[in-house]
Amino acid sequence: MKNQKNGQGSSTPTLISKGCMIQGKIESEVFVRIDGNIKGDVTIGEGLIVGENGLIEGNVNTPEIVVYGTVNGIVKADSIDIKSSGKITGEIHTGSLQVEKGAVYIGKVV
Repeated sequence: MKNQKNGQGSSTPTLISKGCMIQGKIESEVFVRIDGNIKGDVTIGEGLIVGENGLIEGNVNTPEIVVYGTVNGIVKADSIDIKSSGKITGEIHTGSLQVEKGAVYIGKVV
């Protein structure tokens, strides 16, 4: 852990809570969890979780994503995991795709 006296502690994940609605582009170097609604593109440096109440209407670019909620758009990630409550509608660009029973995917894998 870095020296906390000068405010340079370890990275704190970002949480976009249920009920929060954001319109516009989101960029973050640290891990992000989305439980609210996003209308816009999302670019994350570490990884992304879309919670059961989470909704992204836009394109996503991140090293890894776990989807419990809904993503409508192009998803580019090294690793994509769609959980049983998850839904992706759109194009997927990935090297690793896991889809649990009950998950929904409508689109194509590139």
